[in-house]
Amino acid sequence: MKTFRRTTFSLAIASLLFTTCAWAETSPKMKMTTPIPEKITTPAKIESRLGTLEFPQGFPTEETADKLYEHLQFMHGVEAFLYALPGASAHAAGRGIKSQGGDNQTVLIMEQLMDSKSLFLTANTESIYNMMWLDLKDGPLVIESPPDILGIVNDHWFHYVGDIGNAGPDKGKGGKYLLLPPGYKGEVPEGYFVLRSQTYQNLYFWRGFIKDGSTATAVANTKKFAKVYPLADVNNPPAMKYLDVSGKAFNTIGGNDFSFFEDINEIVQTEPNEAFSPELLGMLAAIGIEKGKPFAPDEKLKKTLTEAVAVGNATARTIAFKPRTEEAYLSPGSAWFFTFVGGSYQFLSQPGVRNLSARVLFHYNYTGVTPAMAFEMVGIGSQYVMATTDSKGNPLDGAKTYKIQLPPNIPAKDFWSFVAYDNQTRSMLQTDQQFPSIGSKDKNLVINADGSVDVWFGPMAPKGHENNWVQTVPGRGWSVLLRLYGPEKSWFDKTWTPGEFVLLK
Repeated sequence: MKTFRRTTFSLAIASLLFTTCAWAETSPKMKMTTPIPEKITTPAKIESRLGTLEFPQGFPTEETADKLYEHLQFMHGVEAFLYALPGASAHAAGRGIKSQGGDNQTVLIMEQLMDSKSLFLTANTESIYNMMWLDLKDGPLVIESPPDILGIVNDHWFHYVGDIGNAGPDKGKGGKYLLLPPGYKGEVPEGYFVLRSQTYQNLYFWRGFIKDGSTATAVANTKKFAKVYPLADVNNPPAMKYLDVSGKAFNTIGGNDFSFFEDINEIVQTEPNEAFSPELLGMLAAIGIEKGKPFAPDEKLKKTLTEAVAVGNATARTIAFKPRTEEAYLSPGSAWFFTFVGGSYQFLSQPGVRNLSARVLFHYNYTGVTPAMAFEMVGIGSQYVMATTDSKGNPLDGAKTYKIQLPPNIPAKDFWSFVAYDNQTRSMLQTDQQFPSIGSKDKNLVINADGSVDVWFGPMAPKGHENNWVQTVPGRGWSVLLRLYGPEKSWFDKTWTPGEFVLLK
């Protein structure tokens, strides 16, 4: 028996050596033959997660070539989802805004605040949203901003273009901006804060704030001061339109299916190649998305890309809901993690090095790229942390009840809030409550004697705590954002941190 086993083992080793070294044993020694380092060669057979790959005499078989080219397309498809995700998100936002009439002359306003009927990535219920989808194809646009707003311009690939309002150069007093199109070579007149975009289409949105319990002041400021018009019409600007879309059911979130690639193709066809990375545009071209050419994958490629987008989506969702980088978390052992990991609005871990996971984490769940949400700006802008699990690390369950405490001296000069989101839509959780949120703006909020605040999340209000309760839905996973507007020093130095979600029996 031992002899048989030894012989079998010896034959196996001999077979393996023959397989990996066949190139040397099947060719004669020639005058110029020298020892070849094995590490620079390719075995005749490779066992991999793709199955057996065969390279007789170093040349791929037809079956191996087909397998590897299909795998390459699959990898490019997954990478396209992860790396082009920001563009797809901006494109979907623009499509949603345009579906309600938003354009260069039309502002969409949430006059009565945004509720859960509208599908927006992790929007809030405490500020007055104003949205436009700006097109620079006909030349520069003048933007006149209202006072006391937080406004952002992002391009079609969701790159930062500029801040307008409190975190911008007008410092919240209102001002005139000039938004220039890609490659603009014309004269730039004085008297404007100048913004330069790499794309023709741009997302412009701003948030006004509740004053004395009312949205009236912010809405009035938008209608009085907010204007966008071509620079060519500076002496006779066309009239603006303002549409109230409060309570409207419309979608601004992109698809996690094959339509993702169709959206990306629309961006590539519309925008200059210079607006995006040559390497990433090359990756898109490898799967058939290339400027000036139709995107028409055959049935086999479409099947591969459909699987790729499913895996890309699954990967992005895992990164966004269950981060594994320590720097993502507010503190060791906490469920709270940052939306901008690393404090860089460009998602850089060091100069010239992109933090790819940080970029995916942000763009899968959130919108609006600005330094005001990433940098330490005491008393200005806003800060956010997300929780997807309870104090034990278990996902938040809509059928269960949780309690969380915010310690005294909550570091928000302007206001703070919790908003609950549906894990599937990444938009506001749709419940019997119009606004799935609670915060310092709520008149009936109960504050403890020491200044701390207890909040309950669950399908039914705990008796006696109805004013401090956010409803959840059995059968639907959820997550929550803590927002601090006008964040104070104790937030940045971490002398104040929020409590955790404690499951109640």
